[in-house]
Amino acid sequence: MPRLGEERFAEDVAIVPGGGGFITAAHLAGLGRPAALLSRLGEDPLSQSLLPALAASGVDLAFLERAADAGPQLTVAMVRDGERAFLSRRAGRARPATLAAALGDVRATHLHVAEFATLAEIPHLVTDARHHGLTVSLDPSWDDALIRSPDLVARCSGVDIFLPNASEARAIAGCDDLDAAGQRLAQHFPLVAIKDGDAGARLHRVGASLALPAAACRAVLDTTGAGDAFNAGFLAAWLAGRSPERALAEGIACGTLSVENVGGAGHALDRRRVARIADQLLETPLRRHG
Repeated sequence: MPRLGEERFAEDVAIVPGGGGFITAAHLAGLGRPAALLSRLGEDPLSQSLLPALAASGVDLAFLERAADAGPQLTVAMVRDGERAFLSRRAGRARPATLAAALGDVRATHLHVAEFATLAEIPHLVTDARHHGLTVSLDPSWDDALIRSPDLVARCSGVDIFLPNASEARAIAGCDDLDAAGQRLAQHFPLVAIKDGDAGARLHRVGASLALPAAACRAVLDTTGAGDAFNAGFLAAWLAGRSPERALAEGIACGTLSVENVGGAGHALDRRRVARIADQLLETPLRRHG
C-alpha cells in the first residue's frame, strides 16, 4: 500500500461504474430480476464516461438523474492479495429529483437502499416507500461518521431486510459476539442477514438463527462488491418467494462467484452455478438456535 513520501505502481487500472446501489441492481438484472437504478450521475467527463457500461448492465436507467453537482463521485479501490482498501469522494446530495416518480411507478415492488447515509439525508424514505406498497431492504454500509449513531436503528424503522456485514453488525448492535449482535438487531428488523466473508453468512429472526458456511471458490481475485452481490442473490430469491434459508444460500453463492472476478459488477453471475452452490450449502449441517 502507498506510504507518505513514496510512490507505488499498480499492475493495472480500470474505470468502472460502482457503488452498492448499482452493483446490486446490475446483479439483480443478471439474475433475471428487473431492476432500476434510482441515483444521481454527474455531468463531468469522468461520470459521463460510465454511461456505456451503465447501459450495458441491463439496469433500467429511467430514474437516473443527471446533474452538475452529482459528480465526479469517485472511489479508488486498491486491491492486494484479494483484499482491498478504498479512498472515496462524495459529491452532491443523495436525493434524486426522480425519487417520487420512482416510488410511484406501478412496476416497483421493492426498494433497496445501499447505505445508511441515504436515510440520514432522506429520513422519510422508508415511510414513503412503504406508503406506495414497497418492501424495503437496507445495507447500512460502513461510514465512520454514522455507523455508531445511537439512533441509527430507530431511523431505519420499517426496513424489512437488514443486510450488514459482520463489522457493521457488531458496531450497530454494540456487541462483539456476532450471534448476539444478530439477535439484538432481529428485535428491530423482521430479517437480518449478516455477511461474514470467508466464514459465510448468518440469518437472524426473533428467537431463531441459522448459519451457513462460505462456499468453496476457484480463486479469490477481488472481494470488491462481494457484499452487494450477496445482497442481489438474497433479494432475488426472497422476492421470488423462496424461503429465507434459500435466500441466504443464494446470497452466499453470488458473493462466492463475485470474488472470482475483478470489479464489482463487470461480470454476469452464472445462474446455474448459483443454484448448484446454494443446493450444496443447504445440504450441509445447519447451525440453528433459538
